[in-house]
Amino acid sequence: MDVNAEQSSRVNLLENQDDQPLLPLEEGQEGEHTGDGSVDIHGRPSVRQNTGNWRACPFVLGNECCERLAYYGININLVTYLITKLHEGNADAAKTVNNWSGTCYLTPLLGAVLADAYWGRYWTIAVFSTIYFIGMATLTISATVSALQPPSCTDSVCPKATTLEYAVFFLGLYLMALGTGGIKPCVSSFGADQFDDTNPTERKKKGSFFNWFYFSINVGALVSSSVIVWVQDNVGWGWGFAIPTIFMGLAIISFFSGTPLYRLQKPGGSPLTRLCQVIVASLRKLQKEVPQDSSMLYEVQDKRSVIQGSRKIEHTNDLKCLDKAAIITDDDIQDSGFSNAWKLCTVTQVEELKILVRMFPIWVSGIVFSAVYAQMSTMFIEQGMTMDTSIGSFKIPAASLSIFDILSVMIWVPVYDRIIVPIARKYTGKERGLTELQRMGIGLVISIISMTAAALVEIKRLDIVRTLDLVHDTVTPVPMTIFWQVPQYFLIGAAEIFFFIGQLEFFYDQSPDAMRSLCSALYLLTTSLGSYLSTLIVTIVTSITTKGGKQGWIPDNLNEGHLDYYFWLLASLSFLNLLIYIACVRRYQYKKANWG
Repeated sequence: MDVNAEQSSRVNLLENQDDQPLLPLEEGQEGEHTGDGSVDIHGRPSVRQNTGNWRACPFVLGNECCERLAYYGININLVTYLITKLHEGNADAAKTVNNWSGTCYLTPLLGAVLADAYWGRYWTIAVFSTIYFIGMATLTISATVSALQPPSCTDSVCPKATTLEYAVFFLGLYLMALGTGGIKPCVSSFGADQFDDTNPTERKKKGSFFNWFYFSINVGALVSSSVIVWVQDNVGWGWGFAIPTIFMGLAIISFFSGTPLYRLQKPGGSPLTRLCQVIVASLRKLQKEVPQDSSMLYEVQDKRSVIQGSRKIEHTNDLKCLDKAAIITDDDIQDSGFSNAWKLCTVTQVEELKILVRMFPIWVSGIVFSAVYAQMSTMFIEQGMTMDTSIGSFKIPAASLSIFDILSVMIWVPVYDRIIVPIARKYTGKERGLTELQRMGIGLVISIISMTAAALVEIKRLDIVRTLDLVHDTVTPVPMTIFWQVPQYFLIGAAEIFFFIGQLEFFYDQSPDAMRSLCSALYLLTTSLGSYLSTLIVTIVTSITTKGGKQGWIPDNLNEGHLDYYFWLLASLSFLNLLIYIACVRRYQYKKANWG
């Protein structure tokens, strides 16, 4: 018997003996029910005409809008609260915000694993939303009860917060971080789950959903950066934190209101376990040779994968060392190894790991972009606090300038969805006009321009400082209107539309079906690591530039520093990141999935 025939007989034998549960489509169900294996809240197959699609999306988008209003109601002006109420310095406040923001985008890994492996996206959102609400309520109490706040500054003396004051404040802050960790990796994927991938019409709508999903995020952020920030600076921090807490309650109500209309994807088991099984199985067969004919590798013959609710993935020829996990040996047959995924994995399972490996370089590119994006809630605000914030007798909170980032997003979403996509579609022939990777590349270019704009504004500001001899003045605002910052905010908004939404689509579309929450968490992890990277850069820059008793680039009095150098450093890192990204994109191989 030749090698191919022997391997073929092994495949057939294993298929006849395989006792793993399969999910074949029931005949005659394709028209009435969705073809992607989704179910309703009662666990019954989803009826296409009564569930999902755009009819379910208003509840998801409403939830996201209110939840983001709550989040940004805390995040946008947090650096101001730390400086003015808890009396932290500029560098320390920036690092505190970056560390917290980083944690908010790190905890989604926990939520993703729970959603993909055990609870499903619906119940994960429900549970962690409750934790989120409790955290916000705690934060509101810390800002309302005078005994939990340090005394006000007397002249130039500002008492530091006590251990108890910090403890209550950070308890609420990090309960929020845990709560958002269960929501963020699930809600975008949950919304996209409402569109059936096996239906061409619904599949086309999914790209539009991601645009409007991001639009809803920025509607919430718009209210936060204008109304909520004004309340915090002019009415009080108690009300400034209480209003976002109320909107978090509305987010929970909106989510549950759409329950009868939702399509739910069943959890497919632990994705991390499956990845480890491929690694272990391939190491067990390290000395085996991968057959030339990929059909000789182990795969079930049913239409669907053995992974619940998941399509099979076509074999690819790269990373052949991982294919060893799917080689069928005599031992697999004699020792019933076919039922032990730690010894023999399906091609689909192997391809899951390959997909993540291929996505890794693209994923890394988002870290530097996120470090640039993090400047909006730290250095942009600190820069604005030194400028003229008045319009007549009205004072504009420095954090409110982020409204121009949001307006930019709200302008670019319909422009991209209604104008750019149709035009690009004519030239590229692609359903979504540009590929996700092309869209992300444009965002990286715009981010470089944004940092350049911020650096030029700071150069102009420092010129005025030196001309008017305000270098050592910490009270008088620089007579330069804060609206000079508008271009850098507007450019960041444009970069978001291209990079973040492109990245969101990319991770959803390219991820294996049973790993979508995990891959959404990995997408969010770039934001987390970007925030931590920003903290690291600030720490390194402060350490190096303050040697010899110098003020450094980012002193408490920015008039004595060189914030422009910091922005040029980020622009340079972004340019280097773009070059690496282009090199990785040229080698990227897209996923090929089918139902058998």
